Amino acid sequence: MEERFFAQFIHCFFIALGVILGGALIGGIGSFATGEAPLTAMSRISRKLGIWGIVAAIGGSFDTIENLQKGFLEGPSIEVVKQLLLLLSAMGGAKTAMLIISWLIQEEIT
Repeated sequence: MEERFFAQFIHCFFIALGVILGGALIGGIGSFATGEAPLTAMSRISRKLGIWGIVAAIGGSFDTIENLQKGFLEGPSIEVVKQLLLLLSAMGGAKTAMLIISWLIQEEIT
């Protein structure tokens, strides 16, 4: 059974958000346990996890890219729009998580 698009859109956003927030927070705890600066580590970890949050949100495979290709070459154009919106949702979730972390640690994440 295929998931409805709007539900999938929201799931992509929150999965990317959760991967980055959770990874940075747990990584900060690990840095504290090893005697490193936890806030600096959280900043560094969130930058590194950015792309992985997006990949996890879209399913961790090339299905999205394959669907884009099929949409461009042989399918209806609405499928291309849906896949692009899912990618944008995942990117938005990743960026939102990075903003939340930068607010929490009061440090600029570039």
